[in-house]
Amino acid sequence: MVGLNSQNSWLLGFASPSFHLSKGNTVPVDVTFDGQSEARLFATANSDIMATAILPPNVARTFQKSSLMVVTTGNSSALQFNLTSTAPLLATIANCVNTVKAGGINSAGEFSAPNAVAATKPDGSSNPKSGRTGTQTGTGYVISANGHIITNHHVIDGCTGDIKGNLTGEAAATLRVVNSDSANDLALLQGPADSFKAFAKIRDRTIHSGDSVIAIGFPYHGLLTSDFTVTTGIVSSLSGVLNDTSRLQISAAVQPGNSGGPLLDTSGEIVGMVVGKLNALGIARHTGTIPENINFAIKTGAIRDFLDNSVVPYETSAPARNSRPPTSPPTRGPTRC
Repeated sequence: MVGLNSQNSWLLGFASPSFHLSKGNTVPVDVTFDGQSEARLFATANSDIMATAILPPNVARTFQKSSLMVVTTGNSSALQFNLTSTAPLLATIANCVNTVKAGGINSAGEFSAPNAVAATKPDGSSNPKSGRTGTQTGTGYVISANGHIITNHHVIDGCTGDIKGNLTGEAAATLRVVNSDSANDLALLQGPADSFKAFAKIRDRTIHSGDSVIAIGFPYHGLLTSDFTVTTGIVSSLSGVLNDTSRLQISAAVQPGNSGGPLLDTSGEIVGMVVGKLNALGIARHTGTIPENINFAIKTGAIRDFLDNSVVPYETSAPARNSRPPTSPPTRGPTRC
């Protein structure tokens, strides 16, 4: 049994009429993936015939990528499980859980792609959408060798037709929604793996206030250049509006269409995802002054948690010294719906 609980932790359970367990007891379970990666889990007996363990994020990622799992416990014989069809099923389970959390159990149904929910706007407010038609664009970046692309939830929210994505100058590919998290404004898409040869790596060291950052995206696509644009700035603060610790405040200029784009350090490693800018008109009405260069990005901690819960493999990298940003960053073109 594979499941995802309300805290977004993956569960792995085993049941058999031949088990004779005491409810509440802990059972050590050893798992081996593809004959190489090993882990010891501690399952809790839910009943006399079933025990369930919470998978650590690194074990969940290995589980998603592996083809064969061998399980042993105590003096029992080894049991083998074929995992070749596991990855798409985990994505479906994640979508089901997010759908039920957002709309209740009655919203469960067809959940191969998550249902649209209220969007989070760049100023932090939200409102339900209904009957929206037309085309919208945003930015995302490839995060795995399997063609996974991460962007903002509000970029794809309400999409009813195909979502198209492309690298600059290349043909557009149809992207599938794998997972979406409206609370953290994150969405995961996937295109054909052979369509995206390179992928971004997440910086594994903490970013600090005053560090230089680079934002890449497609602002006002169709009105400005069809190519990506690059803006630079610094990390102004390690928290967002009302001390939101999941956000960075940055001075790099962003505009509509930058949403979901990568925020890079000077080594070209991911340090966040552009999410929006301060509502200048709203602040001006309250204070009488217009704020300048107050923009926000989602921290990598929230991004990595989302990828872990989606069981998507990604790579981290230490920032290089005295390096220049890449001339062809691993970003994706406009997402359209």
